[in-house]
Amino acid sequence: MGSQEMKSFARAAFAATVFALSLYAAPVLAQSWPSKIVKLTVSLGAGAGADISARLYADRLTKMWGQPVVVENRPGADGVLAINAVIGARDDHNLLWGPTSNFIAHPYTLDKLPYDPNELMPVARVSNTVVTIGVPPSFNVKSLKELMALIRAQPGKFNFATATTNTDVIMAAYFTGAGLDVQKVSYKDTVSALTDLIENRIQIYAAAYAIVRSQAQSGRIKLLAVTNRSRAPVLDLPTVAEAGFPQLNFDGLVAVMAARSSGLSDAARERIAADVKIVSEDRQIAERLAATAQLNNPGTGAELAASMKEQVEQLDAAARQAGLKRKAQ
Repeated sequence: MGSQEMKSFARAAFAATVFALSLYAAPVLAQSWPSKIVKLTVSLGAGAGADISARLYADRLTKMWGQPVVVENRPGADGVLAINAVIGARDDHNLLWGPTSNFIAHPYTLDKLPYDPNELMPVARVSNTVVTIGVPPSFNVKSLKELMALIRAQPGKFNFATATTNTDVIMAAYFTGAGLDVQKVSYKDTVSALTDLIENRIQIYAAAYAIVRSQAQSGRIKLLAVTNRSRAPVLDLPTVAEAGFPQLNFDGLVAVMAARSSGLSDAARERIAADVKIVSEDRQIAERLAATAQLNNPGTGAELAASMKEQVEQLDAAARQAGLKRKAQ
């Protein structure tokens, strides 16, 4: 074998070795994560749908990963506190767990984004949350149509609140486009908003069924519809489209995100998504989520990104119809 042939053979052997090592490296990287406690930072308070799912998954993932998985609630500022906590940690073991609707609408609600949106890296899709529209039981209305007629008949008398910024924008866009005078009230946590709904200090509240479940079952609030495109199996409620208000359509989406600067590897992202899917297939987990109208919908980071893109397009369409413009770019 000549010197040139020897060099070609050496290059080929080297390339084959590198390729083989790359195939070996990805599983090793995935298996080496996690190497310490994993924190799921939840953007909503205790009792919210995302909080319930985070705690259920944390228990199972702790067993699968051999490391403690803990949940920390950082509600407030429309998800900004939780987002900045994860980004500021610069730790690939600190993950954001919560509804994407907490941050997708920020360009419409904030004059300047207090974080770099490019830092938010999709890791895994978890579930769809059923969002309900509720009113105080003292309201003599039995449907969304009757509620809108009452609002039109008494302009300026009613207030509304929602659990996330995305639903804030969608509700506000509908009211503006329909020429209805309804004022938005902001809350730091979901419990205060629910209390004010019961006390009739606000009259309309759009929130995950998990948040309002106990109060609805006890008759302290009245639910009129779900904002999702499909009916929820555990609820005898029409969708907003069936009620005649498709403009209010919105599917809640719970996701796992990471800070891009944390250095979370692609292999670890893939492992997280795969393990979330495994947990979602646990019958007990699925039943406990279904009881609070949370529907399993696991997916990869790429599938989560596609779902988020669909949410953004839906939000932009609703905003355009109502003449709302983005504040932050």
